[in-house]
Amino acid sequence: MTERRRPARLRTGDRVAVVAPAGPVPEQLLADGVAVLESWGLRVSLGEHPRARHPEFGYLAGADADRAADLRRAWCDPGVAAVVCARGGYGCLRIVESLDWDAMAAAGPKVFVGSSDVTVLHEIIGARLGVATLFAPMPATTNFVGDEGSQQHLRRTLFTPGDARVLTRPGAGCLVAGRVRGTTVGGNASLLVSTLGAPDAVAPPAGSIALLEDVAEDVYRLDRILTQLLRAGWFDGVAGIALGSWTECGEPDRVRALMLDRLGGLGVPIAWELGFGHRANQLTVPLGVPAELNADAGTLTVLEPALV
Repeated sequence: MTERRRPARLRTGDRVAVVAPAGPVPEQLLADGVAVLESWGLRVSLGEHPRARHPEFGYLAGADADRAADLRRAWCDPGVAAVVCARGGYGCLRIVESLDWDAMAAAGPKVFVGSSDVTVLHEIIGARLGVATLFAPMPATTNFVGDEGSQQHLRRTLFTPGDARVLTRPGAGCLVAGRVRGTTVGGNASLLVSTLGAPDAVAPPAGSIALLEDVAEDVYRLDRILTQLLRAGWFDGVAGIALGSWTECGEPDRVRALMLDRLGGLGVPIAWELGFGHRANQLTVPLGVPAELNADAGTLTVLEPALV
């Protein structure tokens, strides 16, 4: 895997752009989340359409072209140090073909922050632009607003990334023992499976550490997602798996049993519940960087931060 470019870490006074590439953004959560970012000494600018709603499909934050234009403008603005997605939901798949990837590549690397539905953009930014990104809590969500743990881990990753290298949580554990080094990939499982078959779909390169999490997917649906990823060969190059949270996915013991049933046969180290994904105290995890997974200890250690 070609080493990804790493954007500069943030500093007090940097300008960050908040965009809404997926679902509509709750007004109060957006205001509260922006206030948190500003309290860190950042100057926050909003895209033109983060408060918009699609006239027919209310689950989208405005028209596809408008959401794509906001993201492209933010990325290509030389005065913007970071592009932060306000929330997930659904909609990132619909804008991939509308983004000007040549212009965004010419603009150089930017800090990119988001999770959930934004998994789609993490994958394509990594593949098309070769930039390391942050799978992280988003400002217009309840996993950020009012959650001091999520806020502070994102803040450390943005400003002092060397202080946020070891990722774990109380209750993290081991499904399959082992220790391995590789490059972090992945994100939300249901979004990863939704990209299969697309011309720009990217399977993890050999030696990758795959991150997987999801929310509100019944166990049988998780079974279907993992089985399809297996059948499609998505795990063929994976050297280790770091599992995050499975909020509202059923009894944890059943989810754990499913993960072992579907993934245990890969014969790679697998760590359980490392603290990223849709949960309180959500950890920020860099994608596209070298890391060491210690399944026995339930830790993922970032060897080279995503930001420099």
